[in-house]
Amino acid sequence: MSNTVYAYDCQTPAGEKKSLKDYEGKVLLVVNTASKCGFTPQFGGLEEMYEKYKDKGLEILGFPCNQFGKQDPGSNDEIMEFCQLNYGVSFPMFGKIDVNGSNADPLFKHLKKAAPGALGTEGIKWNFTKFLIDSSGTVIKRYAPKDAPKVIAKDIEKLLA
Repeated sequence: MSNTVYAYDCQTPAGEKKSLKDYEGKVLLVVNTASKCGFTPQFGGLEEMYEKYKDKGLEILGFPCNQFGKQDPGSNDEIMEFCQLNYGVSFPMFGKIDVNGSNADPLFKHLKKAAPGALGTEGIKWNFTKFLIDSSGTVIKRYAPKDAPKVIAKDIEKLLA
């Protein structure tokens, strides 16, 4: 298994396979999202950050997840519509996945192992956990759900420089 995220394929909201190799050379911020969570307003901050840095090489990849308090119960279509109507999300969103447990998406298994959380735990605790990946596909850091996008901007700027 590769040490980079480029080894993984993910499902688009339409159910098509998308290779993360398509993002090679970009700085990535991978986020497990939910549309009915206290942290949902972070979509606004993520979109702002995407608009500011996308031309400099940043991609934000959103992965809806219904594992925490069942806060993303909708279909992929409903989730995409919500994100676009309420937050103007233009960064890539993927199909709904599990991030923990036996059905956890392989990409998230890799992210959790590469950047464990507090006290070395691999499990994701809540929606809007974020993983920063450098332009060579290496996982650099994990951020807690409460870490607002603007807190991450300095780290992103360093990687884009």
